Amino acid sequence: MKFDDRPHDVAALGDGAQAESTFAALAAPLVDEALAQNASIHADATPESLHQLRVALRRLRSLWWAYRPLLDKAENTRQRALYRFLADAAGRTRDWDILLELLSGSNDEADASDRARDVPASLREARERALATSRETLINADIRNVLHDALASTSKELNTAPERHALQKFAAKRVRIAEQSLRKRMRKAARAKRADYESLHDVRKAGKRVRYLIEFFGPALADIRHDRTIRRLKNLQQCFGELNDVIASIALLRDNMNLFPSDDEARGALAFLKERRRQRRREAVRLLQKA
Repeated sequence: MKFDDRPHDVAALGDGAQAESTFAALAAPLVDEALAQNASIHADATPESLHQLRVALRRLRSLWWAYRPLLDKAENTRQRALYRFLADAAGRTRDWDILLELLSGSNDEADASDRARDVPASLREARERALATSRETLINADIRNVLHDALASTSKELNTAPERHALQKFAAKRVRIAEQSLRKRMRKAARAKRADYESLHDVRKAGKRVRYLIEFFGPALADIRHDRTIRRLKNLQQCFGELNDVIASIALLRDNMNLFPSDDEARGALAFLKERRRQRRREAVRLLQKA
């Protein structure tokens, strides 16, 4: 099930909409999506369900970031850290899925090396162990009550605040701040050295935040060009996401070299991923230079 990224109820609120009263309309579908994907993981943890849970939790984290100026700072920080913790719990298994996908060549060009395609069963077993840990973490976190409580408490805080903010003005300012952060990170990444993957990763994170905020507040934004901006950000996110997937897979493989039948096979798989990293980095830098 793919996440519905259309704006939720914002357009129907009219020009007089307030940021505070809009929050629940934005957050509730994200909470529902996260809970649906969490239930799916416990029934049948496909790579897609794990990915979509992470996406829903990241979007929640971005929404709480958007509303940060209107919320208690300490509580907002705690909520966003919680969403990151839950996303990371699902992410540990998702990282194994990406590594296996890359090594099997299932999503790669036809000339992927035969050695890289021969994935040891021990790696698939490690993925299942990671899944068991992810499930246990999410169960113990009581994600349903945690998310519903967060939605209720934050909505109450906003709706009982003495001051009100026009949605259009508030949304435009938060999107503008996110865009400024993205441009700053893009400039830094453009000047970065070849081995500085962290700056490229920062561009990816900043780009996702801008995209999510535009999707949240789109109908309330005066800029009619936001559809084109979203398409550009999706292209950036895909390219930089593919680079990040390879980087994360290299780190995971290095931590589990002992799972390969021989040192030669482990080194062969690592060399394969390093070459893929070089290709993906070149593509990311090229896209960055065009932006």
